[in-house]
Amino acid sequence: MPDDDAPRDAAARDAAEEASAFSHPPVDPDATAAYGDHPDQVIDFYAPRETEPGGSAGTTGSAPLVVVLHGGAWRAPYDRRHITPFADFLARRGFAVANIEYRRGALIPAQADGEAVDSGVGAGGGTGPVAGRWPDTFDDVAAAFDALPALLREALPQADPRRTVITGHSAGGHLALWAAARHVLPPDAPWRTDRPAPLRGVVALAPIADFHVAGKLEVCGGAAAQLLGGESLFAERRPYADPALLLPTGIATTLVQGRTDVVVPQAVAEAYAEAAAKAGEVVGLTLLEDVGHFPLIDPAADACAVVAEEIAQLAW
Repeated sequence: MPDDDAPRDAAARDAAEEASAFSHPPVDPDATAAYGDHPDQVIDFYAPRETEPGGSAGTTGSAPLVVVLHGGAWRAPYDRRHITPFADFLARRGFAVANIEYRRGALIPAQADGEAVDSGVGAGGGTGPVAGRWPDTFDDVAAAFDALPALLREALPQADPRRTVITGHSAGGHLALWAAARHVLPPDAPWRTDRPAPLRGVVALAPIADFHVAGKLEVCGGAAAQLLGGESLFAERRPYADPALLLPTGIATTLVQGRTDVVVPQAVAEAYAEAAAKAGEVVGLTLLEDVGHFPLIDPAADACAVVAEEIAQLAW
């Protein structure tokens, strides 16, 4: 029966899309600056190659700034290098780009008898990489954004911080939404800010935007629960980390989602949009037909051009 082949076909398509997205060689930045002492506490900067008609890529403060947060389920094997072709793609479209690195989850050590040490990560445990570090991952994203204005003046003077858009893919989409919502974190959150960040908006790409739905769907092997330290801490820490609970933000937000995404299914983005609506906020949801998870950051894919246009609508 045709339906019997559907999961196999979806997996094959996802693998092909992933291979295409990862086929591009990494693109070195124009500058790199540290926002902390850890090797992962760095930001890569890409100067704009083109500008809007009549503009000049070399003019100080002439280009909108796009802050990029990479995905990879908050796990150590996936660093910012895989998204550098996307960062370069945006720079070639006239944006100044800041690509943030942050601390991610490390491998779970194994005991001498081969048994995995109890990591407390719940679903998706074993001896593989854990999703994220609590609170380090959030410490880093907050610190990076706090340090960014000063770093821009030295490393990327072409950027206009008054026209900043945050974008992120998958787990990075979660971090993009979270970074824009720091002013609505619980009052005792160490990352809370007194006022909204001066952003033009957020464009989150297939984001892990609702931890409850992501958990039900076992997105990335239970990565959301791992990020928060395991199932035993999930309920306690979720109000500090789940974008679906950090609403309304008052910041223009668009989600871009492939309808055939099997990594972070459409239902996750829809759940966030519904939560926003219940909170009295309108969130854009752009659904792309016949598009999976990885074309959103693949410069060779039409979906990537759609992403750039969504960013441009907020930034220019």
